[in-house]
Amino acid sequence: MATFDDGKDADALRTIGEVAKATGIKAHVLRYWEQQFPTLKPLTRSGGRRYYRPEDIELVERIDRLVNREGYTLKGAKAALKGVPDQQAAAEPAAAPVTGIDGDVVARLKAIREDLKAALAV
Repeated sequence: MATFDDGKDADALRTIGEVAKATGIKAHVLRYWEQQFPTLKPLTRSGGRRYYRPEDIELVERIDRLVNREGYTLKGAKAALKGVPDQQAAAEPAAAPVTGIDGDVVARLKAIREDLKAALAV
């Protein structure tokens, strides 16, 4: 949890500099994450000045945990934040029935697919 020692109320809006200082995440990274994560939308005022709400700061901390501590890619972190339980299962199409191919060939192809999955998991 970000610690702010600026005397402001816990529900106060924070500038990108204040959030960067409290979380240890550089401002340019926060701006990049705003582009990559559509749900991260701090308020903007005249001149493009950003103001982060408490829920924005919580989201920044969740993204930071996923990417920098748990090793997620940005794509994986997006999926995790959307609530997709298993990226690979969600991205993998359902197996279509195979017709016109010898059963032995299908069994060998399935074995190769399993070997490839195992190799990628390492």
